[in-house]
Amino acid sequence: MKFPIYLDYNATTPVDPRVLEKMLPWFTEKFGNAASNTHPFGWAAEEAVKMARESLAQNIGADSPDEIVFTSGATEAINLALKGVAELYARKGNHLITVATEHKAVLDTCKYLEKTGHSVTYLPVDKRGLIDLEALRAAITDQTLLVAVMYANNETGVIHPLREIAEIVHEKGALFMSDATQAVGKLPVDVNADGIDLMTFSGHKMYGPKGVGGLYLRKRRPRAVVAPQIHGGGHEHGFRSGTLNVPGIVGMSEALQLCQDGMAVESQRLEGLRDQLQAGILEIPGTRVNGLGANRLPNTLNVSFEQVEGEALIMALKQLAVSTGSACTSAIMEPSHVLSAMGVADDEAIASVRFSLGRFNTGAEIEHAIDHVKAAVKRLRGN
Repeated sequence: MKFPIYLDYNATTPVDPRVLEKMLPWFTEKFGNAASNTHPFGWAAEEAVKMARESLAQNIGADSPDEIVFTSGATEAINLALKGVAELYARKGNHLITVATEHKAVLDTCKYLEKTGHSVTYLPVDKRGLIDLEALRAAITDQTLLVAVMYANNETGVIHPLREIAEIVHEKGALFMSDATQAVGKLPVDVNADGIDLMTFSGHKMYGPKGVGGLYLRKRRPRAVVAPQIHGGGHEHGFRSGTLNVPGIVGMSEALQLCQDGMAVESQRLEGLRDQLQAGILEIPGTRVNGLGANRLPNTLNVSFEQVEGEALIMALKQLAVSTGSACTSAIMEPSHVLSAMGVADDEAIASVRFSLGRFNTGAEIEHAIDHVKAAVKRLRGN
């Protein structure tokens, strides 16, 4: 058993060796620019991107490969989607709706749009981390351009009822966007069945490389179009200029295909390990699972520990690579905005840990993690 045990797969994942094997030739032997259309090196790169685009589109249920726009990652895709819609549809309205528990990539972009004259509604959530659907319906006005609700929360794993949300949004004539960074590769995402018009995803969350991601843009019923935010060559149908990351695109496509092929078995395995970890940690008095009662990702567990100082807890868990569930700024532990929105008290939010499991975790590692957490909490409580 190697230490520290990696239990932070929602932050990033190791590149699967099978993915790396597919990528390597595109760094050395087949290094052409996919936009070079006058020689075989460029033609080969262009064909590789075409095949990857087709595979990715199929695996998320898109109608056409042309609905995929490659980016440097989910954060860029989110910026392109939100800013691009706000700019292009400005004559229709200036209102957007999102959720208080969204990733900072969404929230910070919305804050920027507020500074440029747009109005943004931030929907609250209940103690499970879910929005009130009637509150959503009431919030949509004739000025509402887009509603952005993440597929699955990165801190708690809570999965939103996207199909019900999409139905409400479309009834009101707005576009529906979802940050699916934590869902693609873990859940059977289908943009048509789920009613998603714009969707963002990232390679490094699904055992692919860092530095590559994508934006799905529906081409019909309703058509989703964005104003480009990066100019310089008209790549990606004019939506996102820049030389394509061919090795990254090939790797992301292969990574998602591997996830799709093994999803049913792997989801069941991870849920079993997650439940094993959850049962063991809940044996500790004064612990609570955040998001319990909602549908959650099979690999994610977020736990609050009473009567424990947050920073000391993380320091004590030296044998585990985990997330605090909080942001550390200026050496001050601040409560997670996700947990605060769910009504978790500040001291408990700071003393919360996110465990996110993945492909290379074992039952033996989970048993050791349980013992390690129990010993650390007992020591910190002085009992």
